Amino acid sequence: MAVADPVTVGVLSLHTSKETKAILNAVEDLGHDTEWLRTENTSVSVTDGSPTLEPAVDVIANRVLLSNTEQPAEELGLVNAFSQLVPTLNTPTAVMTAIHKLSTATALASNDVRTPDVTLALSGEQLNAARDRYGEEAVYKTAIGTHGGGTWKVGPDDPINAKVGNRYAFLQELVDQEDVRHRDLRVYVVGGDVVAAMYRYAPDNDWRTNVALGGSVEDATEDLPDEAREMAQRASDIVGLDYAGVDLVEGDEGWFVLEVNPTAGFKGLYEATQVSPAPYIAKLAIERGGGEVDDDRVRELSNVLDDSRPTAQPQEPISQDAEPAVIGYTEEVVLSGTSGSKSVLAKSDTGATRTSIDTGLAADIGAGPIKSITRVRSGSSKQSKSRPVVDVVVGVGGNQHTVTASVEDRSHMDYPVILGRDILENYQVDVSRRIDSDAADTPEEEEE
Repeated sequence: MAVADPVTVGVLSLHTSKETKAILNAVEDLGHDTEWLRTENTSVSVTDGSPTLEPAVDVIANRVLLSNTEQPAEELGLVNAFSQLVPTLNTPTAVMTAIHKLSTATALASNDVRTPDVTLALSGEQLNAARDRYGEEAVYKTAIGTHGGGTWKVGPDDPINAKVGNRYAFLQELVDQEDVRHRDLRVYVVGGDVVAAMYRYAPDNDWRTNVALGGSVEDATEDLPDEAREMAQRASDIVGLDYAGVDLVEGDEGWFVLEVNPTAGFKGLYEATQVSPAPYIAKLAIERGGGEVDDDRVRELSNVLDDSRPTAQPQEPISQDAEPAVIGYTEEVVLSGTSGSKSVLAKSDTGATRTSIDTGLAADIGAGPIKSITRVRSGSSKQSKSRPVVDVVVGVGGNQHTVTASVEDRSHMDYPVILGRDILENYQVDVSRRIDSDAADTPEEEEE
């Protein structure tokens, strides 16, 4: 039997990640060609009535990260344009349903997949009126989240708004089991098949299980409960994703689907299971493009998470070598919490590990609730102080970052917010650029 010609798989990813590199490398290891569709090399044209995508590819694996962009519809529109020209895994319609948690919940519930009770209201009054339905503790989430951020536990008296910043937010039933350490289950589904699964446990002083937040992981692939397996497969199919990380949690009534993630990471999954989904995604893309693969080779490749520099990486330096976005020594930022948003001046401090906000400002926006106490030390003293830390959404230069910020009385200082390395690692700081004209401020404190 003649072997089909190699196909060219384009991975659409405007950011640099282990996952993108691993998929590209897997495609090449399976004997096919690759292109990394990025800012540096991608364009679409209509000339004399004929549309063209450059670089030319036979199929696209969509890995565009939408959750922490201020306007996800912009990049979703790009995916939509490309998908009209080339077969695309994780279509824009499916991704739109997946990234918006209420869209996911309504799609699943309409197809008899169990999800926690939720309420999204377009006004704060309506949302607060629904609070009594959710008992002593409820989950409060932004409809589009950021790597475990934009999620809070709220009590019956905590004020909540219909929006956190520019994103709608909703109440969700807290699903848990008594006297059991809080955990959830991540099931990675590719082409309708489960390739790996892991339990994720919350870190100390937190209840969220995201690996990005420090949660621990445990292999669940071999002893995956049948109910959870079937729900994960059905959820991925209902939402319409070709590959997805499906998050479930077990309650007294059985399993509930929390989220269906179109760009779920591999790092924690590989750490727990020693299985990389990348070759399975590569296989699906190759076959969708009309190519053939060796299934034994796919299984062999899945034992390694190969995130080395792929051949398809553009020659121009990207990510760590590219010029990051520039922000000034002082910047106007938008802080958002459970009860509102506020635009304030912030100072960049690369010496500070953690972003810090003023106590009064934290109260105004509803930052929190207080998660834990951290120890910080002054740059001019060896003494350390205890400070509470809270979750807050910080809008900087069109991007949104959900960080765990320390809270202190900054009423005697010039700036109510100090941007620490948890945000500044994403930017280049130009100390000569400042929004305000006054340069005075007192020395800031730095976390240990």
